[in-house]
Formats: sequence, structure tokens, C-alpha cells
Amino acid sequence: MTLYDAIEAIILGVVEGLTEFLPVSSTGHLLLLGHFLGFESTGKTFEVLIQLGAILAILSVYAGRLWRIAVALPSDPEARRFVLGVLLAFLPAMVIGAALHDVIKTYLFNVYLVCYALIAGGFVLLAVDKMDLEQRYKNPYVFPLPMYLKIGLFQCLAMIPGVSRSGATIVGAMLLGADKRSAAEFSFFLAMPTMAGAFAYDLYKSRNELSSNDALLIGLGFVAAFIVGFMVVRYLLDFVSRRGFSIFGWWRIVVGSLGLAALYTYG
Repeated sequence: MTLYDAIEAIILGVVEGLTEFLPVSSTGHLLLLGHFLGFESTGKTFEVLIQLGAILAILSVYAGRLWRIAVALPSDPEARRFVLGVLLAFLPAMVIGAALHDVIKTYLFNVYLVCYALIAGGFVLLAVDKMDLEQRYKNPYVFPLPMYLKIGLFQCLAMIPGVSRSGATIVGAMLLGADKRSAAEFSFFLAMPTMAGAFAYDLYKSRNELSSNDALLIGLGFVAAFIVGFMVVRYLLDFVSRRGFSIFGWWRIVVGSLGLAALYTYG
């Protein structure tokens, strides 16, 4: 591992931490930035495995809340219902992601596709943010059970790099009647099993390909993603409650457009 490799891994880890919980597609940003940096990970695993840092960041911020839910499970029907809701939302991604894992990494991890998805998703986010949607649900703990499953189906759109897992989840929840804050907060909860599952499955699939050098790079990216992701999770809900999601829609359009311009100019 060279110093340049280490710096690249840290930069990509910072980008992962910044973008994982924003509706801008962390995987899309990592693939695009990695392309222009000339960063090539073994089997495209780096982009998935450094998500462990973001997973631990959200677990750290929500540790107290998760503990209260766990303690309440034996006696509180609402807590059991919420956990069931998260599992229902996770189920579609678990099934489809496992079935299409190799297809996704072989054919969809494409920087041109990422740019087009970033731009299209940006316009969708701008449109939804301005819609006068009925906000029937302001508490992510008490969404109707069918709504949790429908949000999970929306999340599956994010298997296309550039769409954004949090973006698909948030847009789906808002279209189904959630307000902006509860939609963003539920995307945090759904991120935990989804990202942990993707991490574990990708690690299992690539276990025989990774070298000690790969592990060191992943470790650096993980630490950077954890530190930055922790800060994002702490402040995102208050930000979107006040400002909405339009800034992220414009960010997606700008990044996608600049990416396409650079790709068609320099390749």
C-alpha cells in the first residue's frame, strides 16, 4: 500500500460518511470519484465494505434509542410492531439483493449510468420536495405495517448505483404520507439491517479475493466513514426539517452533469 493509496482510501471514506445518509447516493459518488482518481478495488468491494463505518456511526448515535426498543420488546406491543415493520421493509432488499448481487456489480456499477441516475434522481427529489403531499404520519415508529413493506420496495430502486438508498426510502415514505423528518428518520433505521446485510454478504462473496493490502485500505476508509457519518447523522434531521431536500436534488444534478461532461471529454 502506497501513501497515495492510503490518501485515496481516506478521501473515499470521507465521501462515504458524507453521502451515505443523504439522498445523493454514496455508492454513486464513490464509483464516480474512484473512476477519476484511478482507484480500483478488488471486485468492487471497497465501496460496499467501508459502509461498516457508516453502520457503526448510526448505531452510535441511536444506541440509546435502540436499547430502549430492545428492552421494551417483551412487554410493549408498539416496540414489537416497529421491529416487525423494519424487518418487513428490509425483506425486499434482502431477497432481491441476494438474487441479483452478481448482476448488479457486473453490469450496473457503471459510471455513465451513475451520472444519469444522479441527474434523474435529482429532478425527482426536487419535484417531490415541492409537492403539497398529505402528511398523515409524523412518527416513524407507528407507520402502518403495509407502508413499511412499500417503503422497502422503494428502497430496492437503489440497487441501481446513483439512485440512493436513503433517497429512494425518503421519497417512498413521503409519497406514502410521511412528513420529511419521519421519512428521513425511518431511512436511518432501515439503513441498519440493509447496510449490515450488504456488508456481510459482500464480505462473504469476496472473502477469497481480498488481500491484506485490501484490508488496510478498507480499514482506513472505514474509520473516515465512521467519523464523518457520525456528524451527518447527528445533524441531518434538524436540517431537513427546516430546509427540505431541494439542496440535495440540485447537488445530484450538478454532480451528475459535471461527471458526464468529464466522462465524455476525458473518458
